[in-house]
Amino acid sequence: MAGNSQAALLLAKQLHDLMKNPVDGFFAGLVNDDNIFEWSITILGPAGTPYDGGFFNAVMMFPEDYPVRPPTVKFVSDMWHPNVYPDGKVCISILHDPGEDPLGYELSSERWLPIHTVESISLSIISMLSSPNDESPANVDAAVEWRDKKDEFIKKVKRIVRRSIEG
Repeated sequence: MAGNSQAALLLAKQLHDLMKNPVDGFFAGLVNDDNIFEWSITILGPAGTPYDGGFFNAVMMFPEDYPVRPPTVKFVSDMWHPNVYPDGKVCISILHDPGEDPLGYELSSERWLPIHTVESISLSIISMLSSPNDESPANVDAAVEWRDKKDEFIKKVKRIVRRSIEG
């Protein structure tokens, strides 16, 4: 395991807790057993959403000063979602650095707080898949399609789900 820092100890505990009490629809492990700061995660598409049945892989990268600052989450599977940048990076409030939003869109209480855990992050990502926020999109094209051409959006997501199942 990389380092004996407080962050590394906290992450080891959170990983152990997730293994002992898993979150429905979320699986986590280390990308490399020697690096507690890089996790491989799989999120199952939530039931009743266009993502239903999909297996979406991502990498969660933790900073050395976790939990003072949030991790980043980046899908390595194809993803079409208003709150996911085209490169796969997830854009949700709790993954934004703590403090005031320079754009004035988010309250500081909606942004990262050190009380968040991998479990609260995973639940937020699952919630994001269930309820896209098209008011402040990371992927403008996906947001416009979600808002104005929902049938096309759903077809595109269903294709991604099929590919995620086929491997």
